[in-house]
Amino acid sequence: MKKQDSSALFGVIGLGRFGSALARTLAEAGKEVIAVDCDEQKVKAIRKYTDYAFVVDDLSEEALTEVGIQNCGTVGICIGEQIDISILTSMLVLNMGVPHVIAKASSVGHGEVLKRLGVTVVYPEADMAVRIGKRLISGNLLDYIALEDGVEVQRIQVNGKMLNKSIRELDIRRLYGINIIAIERDHRTDVEFSPESRFQNGDTILVIGKSEKIDRFERAFQD
Repeated sequence: MKKQDSSALFGVIGLGRFGSALARTLAEAGKEVIAVDCDEQKVKAIRKYTDYAFVVDDLSEEALTEVGIQNCGTVGICIGEQIDISILTSMLVLNMGVPHVIAKASSVGHGEVLKRLGVTVVYPEADMAVRIGKRLISGNLLDYIALEDGVEVQRIQVNGKMLNKSIRELDIRRLYGINIIAIERDHRTDVEFSPESRFQNGDTILVIGKSEKIDRFERAFQD
């Protein structure tokens, strides 16, 4: 595929339950996704969501370069059950210059090795792949804290639809059922702000609430 802005291009290597869910979530959000697996049936299934799905039997640098993995800003290594292949592929993708590599780990030991390589490690099942995909899309990968009962604390970048609006005007608590707990501005964190505080360019807000309500708020204010 042709070279494009790497920040807008994602790679998924391994199309098991987790990898397929991750690739699908990204593709359904309109992101360009390169999906790779050795199983032709799995590749065929994901082609409903992306045109860049490839059968790759040998995860060599030559093969991955041919499909364009080196052009990605983020690549997910979703082959956690095959620990040796997972580690070797992670090393290879990092050496290819991909700036952000995440990998599914099947055990704590597996995860520790990946972390030492400089990989972001996750231990999710398929339902968590959807959450990670949404964080990739919003640019907030792992920049949140998951609490009990589906509650999260999450950082969200203020965008154009929120600029120069006050907290009172947006009425976020009533409309979306979430609370703003802090505003980050100019490398400072303010936790004592008034309802009349207006959002400025470059602000980041910390919100707390149910994950589905935070998702609804993010969708409503996407550029």
